[in-house]
Amino acid sequence: VALAECDGVPVEEVMKQAKDAGITSLAVYETTFKKLNVNGKTTAVNGSDVLTSYYTGAMTDPNWRKLVEDGTIKGTEIYVTGHHDQTFKEVHEDLVRRLGKDRVTALNVGGSTVLAVKAQFESFEKMDLGMPTDEMEAVNKGGFYVLARPTNYNKCTEDDVDAFFKRIDNYKVSGIVFSGSQTLGAPDYSEYTAKKMAERDLTLGMIEGVTQLQFFHQDGMLDIAKANDYHSARLYSIPKDEQKKMKIGECVERWANTDAERNIRYNLLKIFDKPAPGMTLLETNMTYFSAVRDKLEAQGYTIGKAGVFDHFYPASWLRALVMIGVAAACVLYLCLVIPGLKKKYIYGLLIIGIIAAAGPVIMGHGNKIRVVAALLSANVFPVIAVIWQMDRFRAKSADEKASLPKMIATGVIALFTCGIMSYVGASYLSGSLADTEYLLEVNIFRGIKLTFVLPIILVAIAFLQRFDVFDGKMDDTEGFMDQFRKMLDMPVKVKSLLILFLVLVAGVIFVARSGHTMGMPVSATELKFRAFLEQAMYARPRSKELLIGHPAFMLAVMGWFRKWPTMVLFALVLVATIGQGSMVETFAHMRSPVFMSFARGIGGIVLGAGVGAICMILIQLWSKFVAPKLSCKNK
Repeated sequence: VALAECDGVPVEEVMKQAKDAGITSLAVYETTFKKLNVNGKTTAVNGSDVLTSYYTGAMTDPNWRKLVEDGTIKGTEIYVTGHHDQTFKEVHEDLVRRLGKDRVTALNVGGSTVLAVKAQFESFEKMDLGMPTDEMEAVNKGGFYVLARPTNYNKCTEDDVDAFFKRIDNYKVSGIVFSGSQTLGAPDYSEYTAKKMAERDLTLGMIEGVTQLQFFHQDGMLDIAKANDYHSARLYSIPKDEQKKMKIGECVERWANTDAERNIRYNLLKIFDKPAPGMTLLETNMTYFSAVRDKLEAQGYTIGKAGVFDHFYPASWLRALVMIGVAAACVLYLCLVIPGLKKKYIYGLLIIGIIAAAGPVIMGHGNKIRVVAALLSANVFPVIAVIWQMDRFRAKSADEKASLPKMIATGVIALFTCGIMSYVGASYLSGSLADTEYLLEVNIFRGIKLTFVLPIILVAIAFLQRFDVFDGKMDDTEGFMDQFRKMLDMPVKVKSLLILFLVLVAGVIFVARSGHTMGMPVSATELKFRAFLEQAMYARPRSKELLIGHPAFMLAVMGWFRKWPTMVLFALVLVATIGQGSMVETFAHMRSPVFMSFARGIGGIVLGAGVGAICMILIQLWSKFVAPKLSCKNK
C-alpha cells in the first residue's frame, strides 16, 4: 500500500508486480484505530472533541446533540462509529474481548450503533483489534498467502484463542508469527493454541534473535513449538536501520548467506524507503524482490511455504556409541599426558567413562551428558590431533638443510592430516547433539568461549610433558610439573611483564571477538574482507583459521626443520591449536548444514596453508638475503 501511494500506482498493480517478483506471502498484522481512522471504515473520536463540536455550534446532527444534552456523551470516553459493517462488527467483538463488557457500551444514534468506550485515547489508537478479514481477503485475492501476525489477549482464554482461529479459517494462511512479547494463549493456553495450529497444519515462525542466536523472546513460543513437535521455521528480517545503509546487491547477498548458513526459512523482506539511482521507489523494491528470488532459486531453494524439519531423534543405542567414542578420546588424552599410566587404570577409567556417558543415554535420558560430550569433543579431539602431529615430528630427525619446497609440502600434508583428525571430533560433536531441537536451535551448544581457551591449555600441558622449553633445544623434559615449577620460580622482569600484558590483551580480544555475543567490534576493513570471502567462496573460512591458526602451524613445521628455539615452537604450536579448535567448534552451530561447515573448514585449511607458505617464503628470503647483511653491519 505504501509503495502504491508513493508512486501513485493502483494497489492491485503493485500486488501483481510483487507476485511476479516472487513474493508468496504478505504479513497481515492486527488492525488498529490508527489504521482504521485513515481508511475510514471505522472511526474513533475523543469524547472531548464531540463536546467541543457541540458547544462551538459545529454539531448539526440532532441525534448527537440530544445525547450531549442528555449527558450521555462524556469527555473521558471514546466514541466509535462504523462505516463498514463487517469491520465494525469485528472491532466491536475485539474491544469487548480486550476491555470487557463493562467498558464497551452500545448506543443507538439515529438507528445506527455507536460504541462508547472507557479508555485513554492515545493508547486506544494503538490498541490491537484483531485480524482484519478485509485485508486477508485482499491478500488472498492478490494471489498471496497470509502470514498472520496476531498479538495476545490480556488473561487470554480458550474462547479468545478460538475467536482468532475462527477469524482466519476462511483464508489461505501459510503460517503464524506472533507479535509482541507473548504468543497467543500465553501463559496458560499455549498448548491449546498449538493444538489449533496442528489441526490446520500451520507453521510457527520463530523470529531469530538480534545476535543471530536462538530467538526473540516471546512467552509461550517454545511451549507451542514443543507441543507441535517443532513444526516451526526460523524467520529473519534485515533490521530497518541497517537496510537503509545497504545497497540492493548487499541485501541480496545477505539473504543468500542467511538462508544457507542459518537455516532461515521465512524471509521477511522490508521495503526500501528511498529509490535507487535511476529508478522509482516501486522499481527499486521490485528489482530487490526479484533479485532475492533469483539468487535463492539459483542456490536450489523452492519459493513457497516455509519448509520444516522432520522429526529427528536418533536411536539411543546409536547415541550411546557416540558417547563411548568421546569417553575413549578423553582416556586417550590422559594416556598421552600421563607417562607410564598402567593398563589397569586405563581400562578402569574407560569403563567408568563409558558407564557415565552411555548409561543415561541408553536409559532414555542423557540430555545433560550429551552437552558435556559435545563440549569434550570440541576440546579433546583437536588437542589429540595436534599432539599426534607433535609426536610424529618428535620421532623424526630434523633436516636443517631441507629445501623450502620440502618444508612447505611437509607442512601442508601435516596440516591436512591434522585437520582430518579434528574432523573426527566434529563428527562426534554433531553426533552428540543432533536432533530437531538443536537443528532448529531451540537448544544450543554451550561453551563456545571455553573451546577457544581450553584446547590451548591442554596442548600446553602435552608440549611441556614432551619438550624442555628452557634450554632452547628440542630435547626431552623431566615432565610438565617440573617445568611448571620452574616457570613459577622464574624471576620476573618489567619487560616480561609488559610482554605478558600484551599477550593477555590479545587473548581477551581473541575471546571477546568469538561467538555471537561479541564484546569487541569488527573493523570496517575486516568486514569488507569477510564480504569478499563470502562472495568468492561457497562458505567463508574463519579468520582465526586462515590468518592465525593454520599459518602458525606451517611456521611451526619450518621451526622444527630449522631448529628454532623451543620456546618459539611452543608459542607457534599453541597458536596452531586455535585453528584446529575453531574447525571443530564450527560444527557446534547445528543450524548450519554439515556440508557448509565442512567446506568452511577445508577452505580455511587451503587458504591458511597458502598464507603460511607465503610467511615461510618471506622468512626464508629474510634469512638468506637480509639477515646476513645486518650481521655484517653489526660486526
